[in-house]
This record gives sequence, structure tokens and C-alpha cells, in this order.
Amino acid sequence: MNKLEERMNELKSTGKKALIAYLTAGDPSLDVSAKLLSALAENGADVIELGVPFSDPLADGPVLQASAVRALAAGTTLNDVFSLADGFSKKFSTPLVLLVYYNCIYRKGVELFCREAAEAGVSAVVVPDLPFEEAGRLDLAAASSGLINIRFLSPTTTESRMVSICKSSAGFIYCVAFTGVTGERSLLDPGMLTLLANARKYTDVPLALGFGIATPQQAAAAAAAADAVIVGTALLRQIEKINDPAEKTGAAGKFINSLKKAIDGAF
Repeated sequence: MNKLEERMNELKSTGKKALIAYLTAGDPSLDVSAKLLSALAENGADVIELGVPFSDPLADGPVLQASAVRALAAGTTLNDVFSLADGFSKKFSTPLVLLVYYNCIYRKGVELFCREAAEAGVSAVVVPDLPFEEAGRLDLAAASSGLINIRFLSPTTTESRMVSICKSSAGFIYCVAFTGVTGERSLLDPGMLTLLANARKYTDVPLALGFGIATPQQAAAAAAAADAVIVGTALLRQIEKINDPAEKTGAAGKFINSLKKAIDGAF
């Protein structure tokens, strides 16, 4: 079984919810990214979503965009991201999910990308700019390499499309809490409850809620409704202005630990 599926099933069997932490690879450097990955795994992240920096993101808000710009300015390449993932996976059992835009996959070659990602210890990919209806080639290549292509649901997903997406999903389904781009919000949209309830009619695959979750209180509230909570912008904002690597990793670990305690404390 895929490592991501194993982790999600393990949490579900014990009545726990998953914390998925997002980090941009190569921001501010690959060495610091390696230390940050370790800090996230050691402080409660159940799954880590590792972003491949890209110049023209579709779903990234200002904080994630700025992080990708810094990573690209530092010279980070897709092969660097694979090396980073490989080093992490040899030390930790925490599943890695790559957030990557399709241009990067297509340029590498879909089948080659999937093989190299799997060899680097990656469990799944999240591709925000690849519509479900056009994902056939990636689905086949991912499956042949043991990867999962994560699906998306949003408040604008029609019921008929939701049925198709849910029936073809594995690992978890990325449920977008808001229309728009990533970023912190002061309040969680009550409409997310409707989205989650509708999706549960068609699948037993864990539902992960992302976009807008910034505080331990919001993480606990989101976990009460969903099976997993995805936090990215708030984490990057905690560390982006800290220059000292040790202080940066310490802040990342402390923040993730606070979210994990809030999620676990809610149950």
C-alpha cells in the first residue's frame, strides 16, 4: 500500500485527524529546507506537502508566490526537489506529497517524472492546474509508479463532477475551503461543512481541508469537520522574516506543534 494511504488509514483507525504541512522547496536554500522538513516531521506533521517552485502559479496567494520566487532565485530545480525528497525519505517515514504545476511535469516527461518522484520517496502529487477531465495520462503514469494523483473539490464543484472525482480518488481529497487563492482568513467559511457533507455521500477517502487555516483554533475547528487539515501560508509567514536557520527551524517546529496539539486536543 502507498505510504500516504497507510498513514491516513492508521490515523483513521485510531480516531485521529491528520495535519498536512506545506513547505516550498529551496526557500531560502535547499540546506535550510532539509532542516525545516525535519522540524516539521519531528513536531507533529503527519504528511508534508513539498512545493516545487514555479514562476507562474495558478492557486498560490502572495505568501506562497513570494516563497517560490525566493526558491527560484536561489536556483532551485526540479531535480533539486527530488534530491531533497530523497534525503528526507531515507530518514523519516512521514509521507511526502509534491505540489507541482503541470508544466514542470510535462517538461520533464510525464512518465519519467512519476518514476523519479517515486524513486525519491514521494507518495503523491497535487497538480492545481490540471483539470480532472484531462488527468488521464498522469493518472496512468502515477499508478504505474505507485504514486497517487490527488483530486480537488471546491465550493463550485457540481454534484455530477463531485461524484466522478470522489469515485476515482485515493490518499485524500483536497477540499478547498474558499474560492480564490491560498492565504490566511480570519474566519472559516460555513459553506465548507456543506462541501464536506456532500463529498462524504460518495467516498470514504479522507477529506483534507485547505486554504485559509492560520491558527490552532481554526485548525481544531477544521479538523472537527474534516479528516485532515492543510496549513501552508500561515507556516511560511511564521518563518519568512527569520534569517537565522536555527531560529527559522525552531519557529516552524513550534508552530506545527501548536497546530497538532490543537487538533489532537479537539478529540
